[in-house]
Amino acid sequence: MKAPVAPVGLRPAPRRAPRALRTDADLRTLQRWMTHALVQPLTADDDLAPVWRDGRPMAEVAAEYIKPNDRLTSFERLQIYARSYWYRVIDGVYEDAPGLRGLLGEKRFSAFVRAYLAKYPSRSYTMRNLAERLPQFVREEPRRTAPHTALAHAIARFEWAQTVAFDGEARPVLTPADLAATPPAKLRLGLQPYISLVQADWPVDDYVLAVKKRDALRSEASNTIDHAPDAAAKTKVPLPRRKRTFIVVHRYNHRLYYKRVEAPAFRMLEALAAGRTLVQAVAAAGPRVKPAQVQAWFATWMELGWFCRR
Repeated sequence: MKAPVAPVGLRPAPRRAPRALRTDADLRTLQRWMTHALVQPLTADDDLAPVWRDGRPMAEVAAEYIKPNDRLTSFERLQIYARSYWYRVIDGVYEDAPGLRGLLGEKRFSAFVRAYLAKYPSRSYTMRNLAERLPQFVREEPRRTAPHTALAHAIARFEWAQTVAFDGEARPVLTPADLAATPPAKLRLGLQPYISLVQADWPVDDYVLAVKKRDALRSEASNTIDHAPDAAAKTKVPLPRRKRTFIVVHRYNHRLYYKRVEAPAFRMLEALAAGRTLVQAVAAAGPRVKPAQVQAWFATWMELGWFCRR
C-alpha cells in the first residue's frame, strides 16, 4: 500500500495516546493526533483510511483515543469527523477555484484538490486561506494539470488574488494633500494590501468570468422543470488564446473588481509596490509614456483609493 503523503506544516503525529488528560501537554497530544487523523486522505470510497501513518491498523489506533458507544465503534466515530472535515474543505476549494475547475474538468479537479489538501491541509481558523498555496502546488505537481500547467498556474494566481481583494486589509487612503507634501523624487507610495498585480500570458480574467457565467446558467437550468440535464453539463468554455494581459485585482466600495491596465502602467505600479520613488516608478513605465498618460492613470488610481502610506 502506498504510504500517505506527509502533510506540510504539521508537527509529527504522536506515537501513542496519553494515559489520561491530566495536563495541557496531554490535551495538546490528543489535539495533534486528532489533526493528523482528520487530514489523512480518505479512501477512494470516502472511508477512513484503514492504516495509520506508521502502518498499524487504524481501528487499533482509533481505539486508543476514542471510546466506542452502543452503536458505533471507535473507527466509525472517527470516520464521521474525517468525512465532515474532507467534505467541507473540498467544497471550500471548489468555491474558490471555479476557473481551475473549469480548465481541468470535474474528475481531474477532484483528484487535484484531494492531493493538494493531503499535502497542504487547513492550518487556519478560517476557510478563507484554503486556496493560498494552490499556485505553488500547481508548480510542484505539474503532471496534475498537464498539458496546461502554465495556464493553470496563471488561473490559480488570479483566483487567489480575488480572495485577497475580497477581504484583505485596507489602510488609510492617501489624499492629494498627502502627495503634495513630499517631492516626487522622495515620495514612496504603498499599494493597498488587498491589491494584487497579476501578469499573465492569457486573458485569465475573461476565462474565469466565462466559466462563472457557464456555471450560473447550468445552475439555473437545473432548477427548471423541463430542462435538458445534459446540455449545460456538456458545455465547455473554450481555452483562452495567448495574449499578454496585465490585471489589477482590487475592491471598491466593498465589491470585488479586476481592472486591465496597459503594460507601462503595470510596470509603474510594480515599481511603486517594490518601494521605488514616484520619479523612479515613472521612469520604469518607459520613455514613450507621456505626462498626460501618467496624470490620467494617477487620477483613476487615486479615485479608486489604491494608495496608502508605506
